[in-house]
Amino acid sequence: MNKTMTILSAALIVSGMGHMCHTASARSTYDQKFADYPTYNGDDLELSVDATGTHFRLWSPKAEEVVLNLYDTGLNGSPYETIPMTFHKENGTWTASVKGQLYGKFYTFKVKQYGKWLAETPGVWAKAVGANGKRGAIIDFSKTNPEGWSQDKGPKVDNFSDVIVYEMHHRDFSMSPTSGIANKGKFLALTEHGTTSPEGEKTGIDHLKELGVTHVHILPSYDYNSVDETNLQDNTYNWGYDPQNYNAPEGSYSTNPSDPGTRVREMKEMVKALHDAGIGVIMDVVYNHTAENDGSNFELTAPGYYHRHWDDGRYSDASGCGNETASDLQQMRDYIINSVKYWANEYHIDGFRFDLMAIHDTETMNQVAAELKKINPSIFVYGEGWTAGDSPLPAEQRALKENVAKMTDIAVFSDDIRDAVKGHYSNAEDRGFATGKPGNEETVKIGIVAATAHPQVNYSKGNNSKFPYAASPEMIVNYVSCHDDLTLTDKLRKSMPDATDEERMAAAKLAQTIVFTSQGTPFMFAGEEIFRDKKGVHNSYKSPDSINAIDWSLKAANRDQMDYYKGLIALRKEHPAFRMTSADQIAKHLVFDKIDSEKTPNLISYTLKDNANGDSWKEIKVIFNGSDQPREVKLPKGTWQAAVKDGKIDPNAGLGTLSGNVTVSPRSALIVKR
Repeated sequence: MNKTMTILSAALIVSGMGHMCHTASARSTYDQKFADYPTYNGDDLELSVDATGTHFRLWSPKAEEVVLNLYDTGLNGSPYETIPMTFHKENGTWTASVKGQLYGKFYTFKVKQYGKWLAETPGVWAKAVGANGKRGAIIDFSKTNPEGWSQDKGPKVDNFSDVIVYEMHHRDFSMSPTSGIANKGKFLALTEHGTTSPEGEKTGIDHLKELGVTHVHILPSYDYNSVDETNLQDNTYNWGYDPQNYNAPEGSYSTNPSDPGTRVREMKEMVKALHDAGIGVIMDVVYNHTAENDGSNFELTAPGYYHRHWDDGRYSDASGCGNETASDLQQMRDYIINSVKYWANEYHIDGFRFDLMAIHDTETMNQVAAELKKINPSIFVYGEGWTAGDSPLPAEQRALKENVAKMTDIAVFSDDIRDAVKGHYSNAEDRGFATGKPGNEETVKIGIVAATAHPQVNYSKGNNSKFPYAASPEMIVNYVSCHDDLTLTDKLRKSMPDATDEERMAAAKLAQTIVFTSQGTPFMFAGEEIFRDKKGVHNSYKSPDSINAIDWSLKAANRDQMDYYKGLIALRKEHPAFRMTSADQIAKHLVFDKIDSEKTPNLISYTLKDNANGDSWKEIKVIFNGSDQPREVKLPKGTWQAAVKDGKIDPNAGLGTLSGNVTVSPRSALIVKR
């Protein structure tokens, strides 16, 4: 376990900190000395195999010597050959070639700098590794492709607002005995069909299809630092926000971590199975920091370069995990861009969620999105628009949520809707709009219009944001919960201690109805459709499976909750009024009713009019009642058909007709159409 990760997790500390530390800093003079390093952007870093042999190239422009070590095994033993490498001053790289295709062999580099030999490293570009990722592996990637891989592709996405994201962790989803899944905690868990809970409910990939989500966002799947792949019987758990080898899959999710090709092949099999089910795959990527400081592969190849520093030479630490990377330096920028391109090309990944994205600069993120669009126009890029601490990178250059309008084809999480709907993430007892706390109405509206400019939204009353920062709804991801902090279930139990679970489930339905009917992209956390909890543990990044694993018996017990979520997803899919693609559309077609929130708190009502975004429904009335009392609301003249009412949902508006004065039940939504 990396020592920084035992103190706090990369992901936990990030939640909603976009408004924490926006001090404008100057690029440190310490790091400016790296700006004139020669760079290299060839596609042969750091290994290539062809008919003439096996070729190695390492970028280390200030090294005094570099040697290549070749091994027969991925762990233990001495090198069978050590080869001095040749320096190329013009691009800062060192090269060596060996006759023959060394498939099945392993390698490391050793760099001498400042008169000192550094520890062995597989370099920063290892695409296959041995157990625990200490040695790079030489494999034939063409032999890792599943049958039909050349025809494999993910779902076509016309607009980001059409995406429905389901965030999950490999172990959480399949480890419970109730999952009925054979390959528990593995990539292959998501390839198994016909799996059921003890009560006969669908689990695994069949559950995802039943629910109707368009994409799964899977927590880090690259090779990370904290799990001993040679000792998997210990069942060590980690979220994986401690990167080690960015371009190789994590071995503990494979059936054989010691075989470098197995983890590659099985991850591809997972991607293909999801694609065959019509579901896209989003990778959680953590380019913002490394698991170790001086011991990271970055520092062992080009000391000082890849990380940011303060003027006194200390590592800057906007990640809260001991360091942060320097995306604004060309070689690191190219690294991030080429790495996501590699995952998109080799593994057919459909999207990337950037952890602590504001540590990166907007120029890098724009180039990331532009290059990915060339590969696949449907790729979805989004991230956390905040940092966990200050940085030498000037605030105006950071990929903050407030700067999202400076970026193209990139979205950010809305902490506005998250905290306003359920209560602040950092205070377990705090309530929000859906749980009866007044004063959040305007911030919820900011979420409803996806942080775009709207004539009826008063941003001065926003809790987290004071101006419309999104130029388009496609720049916003709406959510009330994720792997960070308390699950929605645990949050409701902490903030509504005297309520019954039935009342809490009503509040959960309301909270998610707000998310799934708001403009932007909806995002949900795995298992909350069956009222999953984590026993009140908010920072479960290394908690055991007994805390993190989803109990699939809850699906039968809470079937009504599951059906409601399923109905919400179907409602959104079938009605483009909830998926508008421009700020102008929203301002034109979405009209809020005037409600005095001082006299009638926790009530929001609005209309989606004139067949918004080409919807078949001419007019849709959406009413949210977050209070614990029923509210009487007068519908406009005419007869309306109900799609959502009293905690029930019918995407086809088959819940009866309403007119005149109607009662909206406590903690519920009423959605009607005509």
